[in-house]
Amino acid sequence: MHLMNVIALFAMGNPSGSDGKQASPFVTLVPMVLIFVIFYFILIRPQQQKAKQQQEMLKTVKSGDKVVTTSGIIATVVTVKEDSVSVRSADSKFEITKSAIAEIRERAGEASSAS
Repeated sequence: MHLMNVIALFAMGNPSGSDGKQASPFVTLVPMVLIFVIFYFILIRPQQQKAKQQQEMLKTVKSGDKVVTTSGIIATVVTVKEDSVSVRSADSKFEITKSAIAEIRERAGEASSAS
C-alpha cells in the first residue's frame, strides 16, 4: 500500500472510533467542574483565609504595638485612627495607612519573647 492510500483511509474513518455517537454533555462538564474545585481549594480559599486573618490583625492594632510595615520599617504605633496609624521609628514619626502593616511583632503590655 502506498502512504497516500493509508492517509486517505484514516481520513475516511470515524473520529476515534465513536461510530457517530457524541459524548454526553455531563461527561464533558465533569472535568471542568473538577478543575474549578481543585483551583478553589488550592488557590482561592487559602488567599481568602489569609486576607481575613490580615483584616482581623489590623482591627486589633493598638497604641504601643511594635509593627513591621510592608516596606520593611519596624516602628511603634503611637496613635490609631480609623484608616491610618501614626508610628514612630527611631527619631521619625509618620502616618501610614493600616493596610501598610504587614505584621505585629510585639503587642503592647506583653513581655518580649527574646528574653
